[in-house]
Parts: sequence; C-alpha cells; structure tokens
Amino acid sequence: MTQPPGAAHERSESATGAERGIGAPASERAGGSGEAQPPGVIFDEVSKFYGEVLGVNRVTLNIPPGITSLVGPNGSGKTTIMNLMTGLIHPDRGRILMRGISPHDPEALMRITGYATQYDTAPRWATGFTFITTGLLLFGFGRAEAEEKAWKALERVNLTDAATRKVASYSKGMRQRVRLAQAFAHDPHVLILDEPLNGLDPLVRAETIGLFRSWAAAGKHVILSSHVLQEVDLISDQVVLISNGMIVAEGAIRDVRDEIDEHPSQYIVRCPDASGVAARLFSEDHITEIKLTDDRMGLLLMTRDRDAFARALGRIALDGHRIEAVMPADENVDALYGYLIGGQ
Repeated sequence: MTQPPGAAHERSESATGAERGIGAPASERAGGSGEAQPPGVIFDEVSKFYGEVLGVNRVTLNIPPGITSLVGPNGSGKTTIMNLMTGLIHPDRGRILMRGISPHDPEALMRITGYATQYDTAPRWATGFTFITTGLLLFGFGRAEAEEKAWKALERVNLTDAATRKVASYSKGMRQRVRLAQAFAHDPHVLILDEPLNGLDPLVRAETIGLFRSWAAAGKHVILSSHVLQEVDLISDQVVLISNGMIVAEGAIRDVRDEIDEHPSQYIVRCPDASGVAARLFSEDHITEIKLTDDRMGLLLMTRDRDAFARALGRIALDGHRIEAVMPADENVDALYGYLIGGQ
C-alpha cells in the first residue's frame, strides 16, 4: 500500500491518542467513574442575539444519533445553530450539551466533534496531506500517528493521488472533500457539516452519502445543512426545519407531513393513458385537483384521503389501466417548508 509522506517518523515522539483519551467523553477521561450520558445533542431553550438582531430564539432540540439535516433559507439560523454546537459562539440564554459535553469545555468538545464549514479553510501553502496532518498535530497526536490518520482520511475521500498538491490548486469538489477529511480524521462522535454535498459530482456525492450512512450506522451524529433538498429527503433520518431563528418542525419527513392535515397530499402518477385515468379519478370525492403532465404520460393530483386514493388507483389498475409509478410529490423538505411557513 502507498505510504503517506514522512511516515518514517517514530511513534514515540509523544503519547498516543489512546493514552491521552482523545475522542473520549470527559467522564471517561476522568477515569470512567462518571455516569454515562445519553448520546444526544441537546438544546434547551437556547437563544442567541447579535446586538439587537435575533440569531435563534428559544430553540429546544434533542437530536439522536443518525443523519439530521438542518433546512432553511439563508439567514434562517442554520449556521448560528452549527456555531453554537461547536462552541464558536455561546448562547445568551439556555443550555447546550453535545453528547454530555458543554461547549464551554472546548478541549473536550472538539475531541468528539468534527466541523467542516462551507468555506475554504486551508492555508494557500498547504498540501492536502499537510492541511490534515497539521490539524491532527494541533489535537495533540504524535507526528507518526497524525500522518497515518491523515493518509487514511484522504483514502476515504479518494484524494491520495492529490495528497502532495497544494489545496489552492484543487477543484471545488476536491476542496470540499479535503475539508470533509479534516473534519473526520480524528474519528469524532459528532460530525457537523455545513453544505457538505455542494460542488461534488454525482459519483463522489454518492460515495460521500455512503460515508454519512456508515457513520450513522456506527452510532455517530451526522448533522448537516444543505440546499440540495432532494438529497436531504434521500439521506436524512430526520430533519429540522428552521425559519427566522425558530424551529418550525422536526422529525422524520413522513411524520412531519402526516401532521399537516390542512394541506391535501400531492402525488405524481405515471401512466400511458393519463387522460383515461384522470377521468376515473375525477369521480372520487377526495380528489381536489388533477393536472396532466406536459408529456401527457402522467398526472399531478391532490387528495384529501391517501388511503381512499390508494384503493381507487387499485381499482383502476384492475380494470386494465397500466400504472407505471406512483410517487409522493410533497413528502419532501421543500414542500413541507412551504406548508409550515405559510407558503405554497
């Protein structure tokens, strides 16, 4: 296997991470006598103001391990929440615990936390390898261990071929991947990722989503923000919808949608005889609207009773109409956000 540059340094240069308790909660580093904390990310009535400008207002969350997406427009409070989680700023009111650790204990917090911002953070002189290695040295790892971990992180994001090139020469997608690598190189329990899919090509995006899922399966927190709403729907165990500094809704997308009774459910139905199927569905009293798609090979419809719609579509199929696909059109973050803040 290709070795990382400079891998011949002696491990004895300093204590290993295991000897120092790197990555362990404070109670474990103190000798294991403390009672184990539940592994949640907890906000309790948290508010943050920038002078007279509201950042977030009375935010209460208890995020379990898994993939959680923070969703909202620019200025809604997503970055403020991430900065509060990482201790870059502190709340004016309320309390935060990150898997039992307060952000007021920054050394303990950052040993369990990895943060990848959406901005380029590597010095212009740094190669991908030195960027990640330097961060690990600052964590207190010895030189040999830091280089080993840096190389493994670059392997996970398929950047070993560019390891010795300056980050300034990387493409946008490569810079995104090296930021992600520095966030997880020290094997944190909590990954906080600001727009981590931005700028990635489809193949790399799929591989990156695979990384998120592997971390979630290992019991880690993966907390991300994204404007790629279709991928938020695809990968998230739960979503947190944010508007004007307040939590509008949280939970699994389908559970949040089920609680919104005042809006009819929307479906897309793909079928060759769209006009014939539409004519049959118009006789159902739970159908409120039907539109033919531009290619006249499908329908966009709205129903106030999803169970009745499913039964009606089954009868139509049994009568000989071919139904190729049925897809919810509003079990997605974009639609839910529009419903909950009063838009359409």
